[in-house]
Amino acid sequence: MPKVQTSAREALHDVLHDGMVLAVGGFGLSGIPADLIDAVRASGVKDLTVVSNNMGVDGKGLGVLLEAGQVRKVIASYVGENKLFAEQFLAGVLEVEFSPQGTLAERLRAGGAGIPAFYTKTGVGTLIADGKPLADFDGETYLQERGIVADVALVKAWRADTLGNLEYRFTARNFNPVVATAGRITIAEAEVIVEPGDIDPNHVITPGVYVQRLIQASARVKDIEQRTVRSRPVLARA
Repeated sequence: MPKVQTSAREALHDVLHDGMVLAVGGFGLSGIPADLIDAVRASGVKDLTVVSNNMGVDGKGLGVLLEAGQVRKVIASYVGENKLFAEQFLAGVLEVEFSPQGTLAERLRAGGAGIPAFYTKTGVGTLIADGKPLADFDGETYLQERGIVADVALVKAWRADTLGNLEYRFTARNFNPVVATAGRITIAEAEVIVEPGDIDPNHVITPGVYVQRLIQASARVKDIEQRTVRSRPVLARA
């Protein structure tokens, strides 16, 4: 089956189902697979468990899935930019599993590497450790964290070749590489799609063996959560 699909809808049409685990790359609104997220929204699939660093903002990114009432549970490290998220959580509509950011990245990496669980000191003695096995190593207490394997992983790349090799650029790299390895099926959208051999092998971050389907990303404005700038000092004329 050719990896390059004609649209996000085509790429997702036979892999989405109610109650599935969906891992999504990105950090805030940087490096999010926006076309694929919109296609998930349009599909109407529900009762999703979404694994992502955060849930976008109100009306953008993964926030559109919250607005549509399609998400049952979120596994994330940060959710402070989304008011609807807070409302649904406080109302008991949304189940939330908080995971420290580095732990979340390692849980995804472990899932992709076939490692079912690992031990870390992060979270010991906090609510994060509640209900999790503890063990002592070299006189220190560690807690067990489970690796994450998603039914489907959605990622955004800057450039890809038709074999699915992915190259990321700047901060948009963020969670995408670990998410890409953690899916039983991984679907990528890329701003640029080239032929095999057009990407320097040294620049390939996600090998094509991890990617089952690929789409051309649409041209769109790259939003950011908060644009903060400082005033330029007024320089006195000589």
